[in-house]
Amino acid sequence: MSVALELRGLAKSYGNFVAVEGADLAVEGGSFLTLLGPSGSGKTTILMMIAGFTEPTAGRLLLDGRDITALPPEKRAFGMVFQGYALFPHMTVAENIAFPLRVRGLGRAEREGKVRAALDLVQLMGFAERLPKQLSGGQQQRVALARALVFDPALLLLDEPLSALDKKLRAELQEELRALHRRVGRTFVNVTHDQEEALSLSDEVAILNHGRIIQKGAPAALYEHPRTRFVADFLGKSNFLRGVVREVGPEHIAVQCGPLRLRHFGAARLGEEVLLSLRPEKIALAQEGDNVLEGRVLSSAYLGAGHAVVLETPIGPIRVHQPAWRAAVEPAVGEALRMAWAADAATIVEDDDAA
Repeated sequence: MSVALELRGLAKSYGNFVAVEGADLAVEGGSFLTLLGPSGSGKTTILMMIAGFTEPTAGRLLLDGRDITALPPEKRAFGMVFQGYALFPHMTVAENIAFPLRVRGLGRAEREGKVRAALDLVQLMGFAERLPKQLSGGQQQRVALARALVFDPALLLLDEPLSALDKKLRAELQEELRALHRRVGRTFVNVTHDQEEALSLSDEVAILNHGRIIQKGAPAALYEHPRTRFVADFLGKSNFLRGVVREVGPEHIAVQCGPLRLRHFGAARLGEEVLLSLRPEKIALAQEGDNVLEGRVLSSAYLGAGHAVVLETPIGPIRVHQPAWRAAVEPAVGEALRMAWAADAATIVEDDDAA
């Protein structure tokens, strides 16, 4: 698949404040990419530079190999869905969707045909004459999507389009948005601070912090193999175990973490200080494994699908997520429990905690 959009050294500064620092990014044509990061990480600034609403301080933007850095927004003809949908309150659904077509000078018959197709695409055929105030939040979001797609843009930009919805509706519309992407086959670039949304929607995720792209990859690859402490901690939850490599074997290494010697499948040098990221769901309670640790339950919360447990151990507090269905034990505060995990459960990450 060809590269549709490319960022080369893209940067944006406001005086001495650096909002985006030398971003390099390639977006495959027809893919769904999400820019993920905390507030102030630079993700929305990057989206606004792609849209043409914000001028870069340095770097270039290329679309299908063509430099569009200096091109104004109206010449880029990208579809855009804003956080608050930005629907015209005095226009009907059909009129809102038709607006980009009127601006482009399409005739009435052609406009009506494209509006009908767009309404069908977002499953709102019976809502053409309603005003935005007569729609639910989810329906308004669909209208905004239809308006952004009606003129067949090469690129669709989404600025936290689901953030205003409640959790249940947001989950439903995540599925609909993913299905919509498959149907239209266009390149989508999405911005969110919601990790679950990024994982469920995207072909690839670019994780940002302090204006820099820290890591980019497929959701599963990022989750299972985070490169840094920040990525591991921001994308889900993790335990961090600091230790020193005391043994390097042909298949595994031994890492000394305080009084505990851990067996780990990974590469490191003898005597090297390492930081291990261990996901809570990869630890089993009341079972045996390559690495075994005793602890006492500090807290236990029932979350429906599982228990979120924190145990005090000789190497510090450890979080464990245990499925609730047919659980090996029912964790109780104060109870002494044994936990275990496999040698390939953890990942060595770079310590960028201060970054």
